[in-house]
Amino acid sequence: MSINLEDYQDTLGELSEQSRSILEGSWHEAAKVFSSQGLNNYMTGARSLKNLGRGCDLVAAYIENAPQVAKEIGEDIIPDLVQTGMMMASKTSGAVIELIFATAPIAASRLGDEQVFRSYLQLLNQLISQAPRGLRPMLDHLDTLLGTLTLGGLRRWAMWGAQAHRTDYPEQVRYFGLESKESQAMLQQERKGTLFVDVQRRINMYLRALWARDFFMRPTSGDFEHREGYRPYIENYLMHIPDAYDDFEGVAGLELYRATAAHCAAHIVYTRTPISAENLNPLQMAAISVVEDARVEQIAINAFPGLSQLWASLHTVTPQQATTMGDYLNRIARALLDPGYADEHPIVAKARVLFRAAQDNLADNTLSWDIGVTLAHELAQLRIPFQPRTDLLTAPYRDDNRYFWEFEEFDFDKAQAAGYDTVQQVRKYVSVMEMANEIDCELAGDDAQEIWVLGTELFPYEDTGVSFNEMEGKEPVADPYHYPEWDYQIQLERPSWATVQEKRSKSGDLQIIEEITAQHKRTIGRLKFLLDAMQPQGVTRIRKLEDGDEIDINAALRSMIDMRMGMQPDTRIMMRSVRKVRDISVMVLLDLSESTNEKVAGQDYSVLDLTRQATVLLADAIHKIGDPFAIHGFCSDGRHNVEYHRFKDFDQPYNDVPKARLAGMTGQLSTRMGAAIRHAGHYLKLQKSSKKLLLVITDGEPADVDVRDPQYLRFDTKKAVEEVARAGVTTYCMSLDPRADQYVSRIFGARNYMVVDHVERLPEKLPALYAGLTR
Repeated sequence: MSINLEDYQDTLGELSEQSRSILEGSWHEAAKVFSSQGLNNYMTGARSLKNLGRGCDLVAAYIENAPQVAKEIGEDIIPDLVQTGMMMASKTSGAVIELIFATAPIAASRLGDEQVFRSYLQLLNQLISQAPRGLRPMLDHLDTLLGTLTLGGLRRWAMWGAQAHRTDYPEQVRYFGLESKESQAMLQQERKGTLFVDVQRRINMYLRALWARDFFMRPTSGDFEHREGYRPYIENYLMHIPDAYDDFEGVAGLELYRATAAHCAAHIVYTRTPISAENLNPLQMAAISVVEDARVEQIAINAFPGLSQLWASLHTVTPQQATTMGDYLNRIARALLDPGYADEHPIVAKARVLFRAAQDNLADNTLSWDIGVTLAHELAQLRIPFQPRTDLLTAPYRDDNRYFWEFEEFDFDKAQAAGYDTVQQVRKYVSVMEMANEIDCELAGDDAQEIWVLGTELFPYEDTGVSFNEMEGKEPVADPYHYPEWDYQIQLERPSWATVQEKRSKSGDLQIIEEITAQHKRTIGRLKFLLDAMQPQGVTRIRKLEDGDEIDINAALRSMIDMRMGMQPDTRIMMRSVRKVRDISVMVLLDLSESTNEKVAGQDYSVLDLTRQATVLLADAIHKIGDPFAIHGFCSDGRHNVEYHRFKDFDQPYNDVPKARLAGMTGQLSTRMGAAIRHAGHYLKLQKSSKKLLLVITDGEPADVDVRDPQYLRFDTKKAVEEVARAGVTTYCMSLDPRADQYVSRIFGARNYMVVDHVERLPEKLPALYAGLTR
C-alpha cells in the first residue's frame, strides 16, 4: 500500500513553506526507505523539531538527512536522532543541532551499525557538556575523523581535548578543528590500521566465493571504553566483528579480517548441533573450545587448503611459553592447526594423536567433547591454576565460542520424574453450571493448583447490575520474565537463566503508616526546607553567552560603550531562557529477604520495620517534590523463582493503596539481586525522563539457595548494574550490612553506594541521600 504525503496534512499545516517544499522533494526517497511506522516517526520528528522554534534550517536538515541515515542503519534509529536534537536544544544553538543532522549520514555510513550509532549520539551528548566550543569544528571534520578512527578512538581523542583545554576556549576550537599539533598527535596515536567499514564489501565477497552463500556481519565498537576492543563473536547467526584491526605480527589488517570472517563462517556452516555445557568446569570448557575450533577449521581446510596458511600465520605461541594454563591451551591450538609446528610436550603430542585419529569423523562435534575432556584431565595434572579471565587464546581471529555452547534449561517433566514437587497452575475453562455449583475454597490463594475461568460475566441472583468479577475479581498476574545471568568463571551469559515472577502484594493496616508519619514528625519538619529548595523554579535566564537564543540588551549596550571608548568589548552579548524542570524518574528497590526480619542490635524492631519507615518518609518526600517514582521489592527461592512485588508504579498515585501494600510487606527467602535489578531496569527504560535513578536498599550481599559460590551472584549483580547503566539508569545502593565495604564498591562503583553503620538512622538518612543524588 502506497502512502502519500497528502496523508499527513496535519503535520504539513504546521511546517513552514520552505520546510514543506524540502519535504516534497525528499518524500520519494523517504517513502522508499521507511515503512509506514517509520514514516510516522519521520513526520512526528519533523513536527517536534519545528516546535522547538529554532528556525526552518534545522527542520530542513532533518528532513533531508534522516532518510539517508535510515537507509544506512535502519529506521529504528530515527527517534533516537530526534531525541538527541531535542535534548541538545537547551544546551547549544540551532546551528550546531543542524550540523549534527547534516553529518548524521556520514556517521551512519562510517559506523555501519545501529547500536554503534547510538553510542555516537551518547558521545555527542557528553561532549556538548564538556567541550561545547569544540563540537562544531569536530563535526566539520567528521568525515576525516571517522575515516581514520573507530568510535572508541574518536571518544578518546575528543575526551583528551576536552580535558586538556577545558577553560582555554580558543585552543579548544583549534584542537577540535585539527589545527593544533596536540590534535594531530592524538589522532596518530588513536589511528587504527584497517577499519571494518572500508573492507566489509570485500570480506562479504570473499566469504561468498568460499561458501557460495551470504553471511551477516555487524561491526562492534569494542574499543569504545578500552583500546583492545572486543573479541569477535557469533550471536543469533550474526557475525560480530571488531570495527578496526591493527596489523598483527606482520599480517595486514585486511588479512586478519579475512581470517576472522572465515573462522566465524566455518562455525556457522559446520556446527550442526550445540555442545552441552552442563556438568563441565571452566577448564574443560576451554579445552573443548580449542578442539572445536580445530575441528571446524580442519573441515574448512579440507575444502579450501589455502586457509591453513592464513590461520597458521596468526598463531605465535612457542614451546618455551609454559607459565600459565593459557600458554598450554595456545600451544595445543597451534599444534592441531599447523603440522609444521614442533612441540614435544606430552600433552600437546597426545592432543595431536587424538585429533588425527578422529579425522574420519570430523562432521560429529562429539569428538570435541571427548578429546577436550581428556585433555582437560591431563592439563589438570600440571597443577597450574586456570584463570578464565586471563587464560585466553592469543590468536586474534578466534571468537569467544559462545555460538556452540548450550546451557540446559530446567525441564518440568524431568524434574517430575526425579521426584521434585513441580505442580503447575492450570487455567480450566468451565461452563456456567460448573462454576455455579462449585464450592469456594477459602484457603485458595494465588498459588492455587486450578484457576476456573468462565467465558462470560457471571452476575448474582440479585439484580444489582454488578458482576462477581467486578466485586471480587483480580487482575491476572503478569507472565514470567526470563533474564540472563553472568557466569564469571566462563565469562559468558547463561541465556534465560533466572525467572522473575511478579506477585500480588498483600495489603496491611494503614494505621502502621500513620504511626510512622507521627513518629518521625521532627524529621519531616527538618526535611521541609530541603524539599522546598528542590522544587522547580520555572524559567530562568542564562546571560553572558556567545551563542544564545536572543540578545541581552544590557550586555550589548556595554559592549557598544566599550567599542566607542576604544576598549576591547565583551563578545558575550547573548542570553538563553532555560526552563528549570526536574526531569528524573526514581525507582526504590527493596530487599525483602528473610534476613530483614532480624532485630536491630539492642532494639525491639526489625530491619524490615526500619526499611518500611525509611521508604515511607522517602515516598512522602518524592511525592511533595513531584518526581515520578515507583517502589518495588524482591526476594528469591532459586533461579526459577525470583519473586517481585510492585508496591507502587510510576503511573500510580501515592494514596492509600500503595501505602497499604507497604504496610503489608514481609521478609522471606533469599536475595538474587541481579535478576531483580534487570527487571527494575526494564520498567525504568519505559520512562521518558532524561535521568533515571535506581535506589537499591539491602541488608546483605547477593545470595540464593542454589548458589554456593559467593562470588557468582556478586559478579552477576555487577553485570546487571552495567547493563542498566548502558540504558541510562544510574544505580545507587544503600547497604545496611556493616561488612558491605568488602564487596559493595566492586558491584556498584566507588561513588554509588553508602553503608549505613547505625541502622537506626536509616529513616532520616534516606530522604537526605535522595536530595543529594537528584539535585
